[in-house]
Amino acid sequence: MSRFYILLWLKWAARLTVWSIFFAVLLSFAVTLFIYISRGLPQLTPEITDALFDIFRFWFPVFFSFTILLALFRGLKYIFNSCINGFELKLLTCDGSSIVEVIGYGDLVKVWRKWLMLLIWLVGLVMILALIYTNLFTFYSGLFEWFNIYWLYGFILLSGYFSFIILSSKCKKIKIVTC
Repeated sequence: MSRFYILLWLKWAARLTVWSIFFAVLLSFAVTLFIYISRGLPQLTPEITDALFDIFRFWFPVFFSFTILLALFRGLKYIFNSCINGFELKLLTCDGSSIVEVIGYGDLVKVWRKWLMLLIWLVGLVMILALIYTNLFTFYSGLFEWFNIYWLYGFILLSGYFSFIILSSKCKKIKIVTC
């Protein structure tokens, strides 16, 4: 069963990473291109290229923060109904009597809210542990000296593994079946 959770988590983490980074790059490039065009398409000198790269680097974390949330919602749909190591997660209907075979985003809203709250609590726990470790074993004196969206993303990935284990055992709308 632990192999199932690890493989499920790897599949989810890969999808989350690719989707959120791809769309963050795409949106950052679009903003950079818009700014470049709105300035009259100046000739690309090293200074202008550096400025455009700085604009891209500024917007990437902003859009990455937004696309993570979208990828979290979209990615939950793809953890169901796929056979992994002989097991699969099934989403049950509201009354819990039958399995939803074709899952739409509307079917996921209640489960996603539970899962997101669980994920928030787990990320908070990991952040507390990281802050304790930081204060005891490093030279940093506060959270905001080292914390950024990339650390948060790592905490989300780490917490995602444990959230699948807890959610499948505590949520009545999710069932693990053999395939």
